[in-house]
Amino acid sequence: MARITLDHLAHSYLANPRGEDDYALKEMNHEWGDGEAYALLGSSGCGKTTLLNIISGLLRPSSGRVLFDGHDVTDQPTTARNIAQVFQFPVVYDTMTVRQNLAFPLKNRGADAAYVAARVQAIGRIIGMEAELDRKARGLTADAKQKISLGRGMVREDVNALLFDEPLTVIDPHMKWELRTQLKSLHREFGHTMIYVTHDQTEALTFADKVVVMYDGRVVQIGTPEELFEAPAHTFVGYFIGSPGMNILPATIEGDRAVINGSTVPLGNRYGPLSGDVTIGIRPEYSRLSANEGLPVRIARVEDVGRHKIVRAEAFGHDINIIAPEDAEIGADMTRVTFDAERINVYADDWRVSGEAA
Repeated sequence: MARITLDHLAHSYLANPRGEDDYALKEMNHEWGDGEAYALLGSSGCGKTTLLNIISGLLRPSSGRVLFDGHDVTDQPTTARNIAQVFQFPVVYDTMTVRQNLAFPLKNRGADAAYVAARVQAIGRIIGMEAELDRKARGLTADAKQKISLGRGMVREDVNALLFDEPLTVIDPHMKWELRTQLKSLHREFGHTMIYVTHDQTEALTFADKVVVMYDGRVVQIGTPEELFEAPAHTFVGYFIGSPGMNILPATIEGDRAVINGSTVPLGNRYGPLSGDVTIGIRPEYSRLSANEGLPVRIARVEDVGRHKIVRAEAFGHDINIIAPEDAEIGADMTRVTFDAERINVYADDWRVSGEAA
């Protein structure tokens, strides 16, 4: 296992980048703890796979360093970094059996035959392929091949880090849940440093100890699922995490209140003068319909999703979502929305601003 340090790391795919916009990864400085499980989360094109490939050694950064346990590995090839990487699309040896595929990384390192057999059997059980261990990989379905690829990544116990690049894309939903559970069990048992790339917030939040949210080539927040939900450091985090995501409304901040088109919203904190584009962010879970107080809204529709209702509305030309209890009665007179003041976040130019207790 390894502590991974990214020191002034940046990367551009252009030979002569002229400015920040030319960089797929903007400069970053982060340290990821030994033995922790991280999820790299963000939309397509935000730099997740680029960062993973730099950590694994498949790509050399344009600038900065990668360190494992304080040792500079920036110029070391993948083989010297002692990592295992599982890719989005399956990479298997079709002429080998499932057993031989799983055993390959261990045999390649001269592991004892009895250990190899026991370890392959255990991994076969984890990926649900014990019955197919002696089948040739050729002719297996894409999801079966991906399970082999995943198993081959997990078979070694001595790696510095396990890296997964959207490994469950081609696997059916039920097996996705099973394999995520097995990955978490593997992490608890062996304490590998794990980094898991995904654009799926459910995968990220259920797999990782800490989620690394990326946006436009930057890491905009690293935190636990609870921290990302309750206090998004950037409006993208608020929008991307949650279903529906956080409501964002332009506002003017006056001490312990926000003013939106002349309507006042109480805040749980007091703020000094703010510059730039100022907004407030509030989760749909902390928004409530009212008949006589709060911001005026126009309700577009109500969606019953079983556990609760999602009210789709509009406030001063901005979309707003409100989560109501499953048994809530939504009357025609409920045309206003109130917010839990303690749960409101304030942002300036998309970054969260800290306030003082009101």
